[in-house]
Amino acid sequence: MSTFLEIPKLPSTVVLDPPLTDEEFEKLCAVNELVKLERTREGAIIVNPPAGGDTGSGNSEIITQLGIWWKRHRQGRIFDSNAGFFLRDGSSLSPDAAYATAEQMQGLTKEERKHFLRLTPAFVIELLSPSDSLVEAKRKMESWIDNGARLAWLIDPYKRNVLVYESGQPDRVETAHKIAGTGPVEGFVLDLAAVWSLYED
Repeated sequence: MSTFLEIPKLPSTVVLDPPLTDEEFEKLCAVNELVKLERTREGAIIVNPPAGGDTGSGNSEIITQLGIWWKRHRQGRIFDSNAGFFLRDGSSLSPDAAYATAEQMQGLTKEERKHFLRLTPAFVIELLSPSDSLVEAKRKMESWIDNGARLAWLIDPYKRNVLVYESGQPDRVETAHKIAGTGPVEGFVLDLAAVWSLYED
């Protein structure tokens, strides 16, 4: 006779009173390394589950392609999903992939680079996962732009499209097999077909 284990659902958002300082939040992330924590501008802590296999492979493909482009010039820095950023509105977000220009990195000390960076990457990529809410993902993209990102892509491997957010421009949808970067990542072309192939049966 089989028994069914009732799995408790942990909260996806935690509100602490008083809110954590930046230093406290970074320490909280360090001691809870099995989950990715983010923070809203109001101070609520968002708990993100570990990625599944397809999402992990998709992220790996994206960061690999971004890294190949970066190695052509080695200006600025690229970041994967482990990097955290303190944004000017008080939030703390972690993109799936990002690029900060040489100008943004200039002046940061070695000690400062050990911690969450106090800047908004010029270019941000987010990859939609099965557990993500599209509404919340779009809100996050708008937050990146509002905080100073010049270009942001929300990649949806299930609809096989990319929502493009660009500072000062209306967002748009791209459905081609490749997408070309502009502004801070001029010359970067992401082969989306390589990403889509990781989601096939």
